[in-house]
Amino acid sequence: MPCPHLPEGFDATDPDLLESRVPHPEFARLRRTAPVSWCPQPPGTTGFDDGGYWAVTRHADVKYVSTHPELYSSRENTAIIRFNGHISRDQIEAQRLIMLNMDPPEHTRVRQIVQRGFTPRAIRSLESALRDRARRIVEEASASGDADGGFDFVTRIAVELPLQAIAELIGVPQEDRARIFDWSNKMVAYDDPEYAITEEIGAEAAAELIGYSMNLAAARKECPAGDIVTRLVAAEDEGNLSSDEFGLFVLLLAVAGNETTRNAISHGMHALLTHPDQWELYKRERPATAADEIVRWSSPVVSFQRTATRDTELGGREISKGDRVGLFYSSANRDPEVFENPEVFDITRDPNPHLGFGGGGPHFCLGKSLALREIDLIFGAIADTFPDLRLAGDPRRLRGSWLNGIKELRVSTGG
Repeated sequence: MPCPHLPEGFDATDPDLLESRVPHPEFARLRRTAPVSWCPQPPGTTGFDDGGYWAVTRHADVKYVSTHPELYSSRENTAIIRFNGHISRDQIEAQRLIMLNMDPPEHTRVRQIVQRGFTPRAIRSLESALRDRARRIVEEASASGDADGGFDFVTRIAVELPLQAIAELIGVPQEDRARIFDWSNKMVAYDDPEYAITEEIGAEAAAELIGYSMNLAAARKECPAGDIVTRLVAAEDEGNLSSDEFGLFVLLLAVAGNETTRNAISHGMHALLTHPDQWELYKRERPATAADEIVRWSSPVVSFQRTATRDTELGGREISKGDRVGLFYSSANRDPEVFENPEVFDITRDPNPHLGFGGGGPHFCLGKSLALREIDLIFGAIADTFPDLRLAGDPRRLRGSWLNGIKELRVSTGG
């Protein structure tokens, strides 16, 4: 039965709801009264005609599910908790080829290869280029503002560094980087009518990105270079990704790496400007803890899902084999059992065991170090260039079912 303390029909994956807000009051109620609760869904609305899913809202339970892939599968129904209602089962199952939607041992094989691109040495090798790019992005935003110094923070600043980082990581030529941005936008915006992007257009964008990446991989196999692509697709005696596996990996980067970090930066700017004491503290001290608090506060991924591989128990509820289980990171990251004053935005918070990069286990985010570094670099550049930045309007949110997205945030450098 649904939780009696919530309105009938409440579903935290409802795109109309997430377009207006993240339902933090409802999450708080669920954590207190029904931390694992059944959420019914009408047939034909989500791509899954199984009646609904279990909403998991406590930090400990989200972490437990994440670290027990033998009980909770990413592959069975994928990690995406809600699709458009008209998607076919074949289309859902095709997404099992993406690492996000794999289980061990296949996931283990692919991840062991892919993580070569995310070693501390690999991330350090990007540091100088990304620092320069962060400064240039902010300076160009300053030069291109309106007469009163106003501009859209999302398109002028937040989108740029994550895109540049991914392109730098895999060696995409500068002139092709706007294409990566366009393809990634189309893949995640199909729920937002403002963009007039259908799921078919999203699928076409995914195919184009995969094809582009496969061609890049094929070129490196033919002519190896001293870059990360070569290490992933042409490394001798170390195992490597096939060209299509590399294409699917880049697709995952374009969404999991680009979109999530972009939204963390957008939410982080909004949080800092609506908490002026924190903005002043950041400009003065640049605490190393700030990036993690921005990720905790924003939780760019509201939720992913797993599917029970056998009958089991979670949070005092009986979970049947085949049941879908929704992991609500936005709720777990404000669990008062784990975080002191979780509703307070505190860039000096330490420790900060948030689940913004997943709950641990095999799917813990490979790009965590890179994402945190990007956030540090871009806000350092903003604080240096725009110390008097202020909001010029409320954020406009993306309509979607699992991303906590901001599509426009007007700011001003004027008085």
